[in-house]
Amino acid sequence: MFEDRADAGRRLAGVLRSYRDKNPLVLAIPRGGVEVAAVVAAELNADFSLLVSRKLPFPDNPESGFGAVAEDGSLYLHESASALLDAGIIERIIEEQLQVIARRIEILRNGSPLPALRDRTCILIDDGLAMGSTMRAALMLCKKRAPARIVVAVPVAGTRVMRAIAEQADEVIALETPAHFRAVAQVYRNWRDVSDGEVLEILKSL
Repeated sequence: MFEDRADAGRRLAGVLRSYRDKNPLVLAIPRGGVEVAAVVAAELNADFSLLVSRKLPFPDNPESGFGAVAEDGSLYLHESASALLDAGIIERIIEEQLQVIARRIEILRNGSPLPALRDRTCILIDDGLAMGSTMRAALMLCKKRAPARIVVAVPVAGTRVMRAIAEQADEVIALETPAHFRAVAQVYRNWRDVSDGEVLEILKSL
């Protein structure tokens, strides 16, 4: 169990210490991944930014998704889940989420572009991977930008998602892979949703 996201970040930084002072770029997937990643970036003396990736929610069940889209339009679709929807509906939801992404970039990154990824070690961080859709879309974006190495590092993930992510990333780290994994929140004693305001406060503290 982790006390909170900051505790998870400290523990994750310990596993990633071989990257300290080697000029890695830590990329957080907001909002839940920001506090975890900020702690890691500070511990590793690394550059830090946000990579915005959004789940594609089912129209009648927004808590569940059929894929994800990243800020450059990189698209990951769950084949079986997306097959349940009409192509027109899928396109509408993608466009809606791209609009949300644009607003988040303006609010959380002040409209700035991502830093250059070419020839750098990029460490992608979220607070956990359940379905892993947003991370897969983020990975697709990163691979287009020719980094030297892509590391996915999270406090918790399901074993099936870990295997799938490992096919795309150069290295995958998950501190916990519970046998009965239901939700990311199950490994945190103190869990709550993170607001844009809290993300901005974290960014100001860096």
